[in-house]
Amino acid sequence: MRRILARAHADVLAQLAWANVLVALDFDGTLAPIVDDRDGAAMRSSTRELLAEVCALYPCAVISGRSRSDVEARLGGVPVSYIVGNHGVEPSVGMERFEEVVRAMRERLESAIGGIQGVEIEDKRFSLAVHFRRSRSATRARLAIEAAVAALPMKTRVIAGKRVVNVLPEGAPHKGIALEALQALSGADIALYVGDDVTDEDVFESERPGRLIGVRVGRRASSAASYYIDDQPQIDALLARLKALRSTQAFASARRAST
Repeated sequence: MRRILARAHADVLAQLAWANVLVALDFDGTLAPIVDDRDGAAMRSSTRELLAEVCALYPCAVISGRSRSDVEARLGGVPVSYIVGNHGVEPSVGMERFEEVVRAMRERLESAIGGIQGVEIEDKRFSLAVHFRRSRSATRARLAIEAAVAALPMKTRVIAGKRVVNVLPEGAPHKGIALEALQALSGADIALYVGDDVTDEDVFESERPGRLIGVRVGRRASSAASYYIDDQPQIDALLARLKALRSTQAFASARRAST
């Protein structure tokens, strides 16, 4: 992995000054810090201001594991072009067919693990998130959750996150599929995607040379992302760099150089 903001890789971002690009980002752990109380997750004011400025210069998308309405509320009116929730499911063609399956999964999981201290089942309509951030024994809670999910009679796709186990119906779209659809919809030649978690690997693993730049929040050797930023607060520096690339002077210079 290479540090996207390093001087040695300045050309990677410089191409975005004139390219037809879609900027896409995860929310928790990327635009907003990870917090113990997920209901309290919010962008810093500096991030909110920078994101709004970047949205005025590029088409932007937020692709999150949260429900679409939840993400929209947390963006607080920042004019992103696209909002995708439920790890890529919402919106998608035929997504309604997943509701009944998710309802049945929730009922069975509530019966099996609903009484375990610190375990909370979040129903996001098209997927479930089983949180255990407040559990006194994270290992024990995770094992119980994994056993309960494995015992479900319906086929599922399970994505382990940071003190959360995400459970989706088999066949549900993932973030990589969602980003490809947005790229086609927006007509973007290239997409920049920034994410921090296991669910974002679906995007990084689909990285296509010349079509997608994957950036992970935090360096990790096992990640399929080609680039990284050091930590979540550094998202401000990346957004500021994107803003600077399309400042009047820089953008005009890049345009002249490309013609």
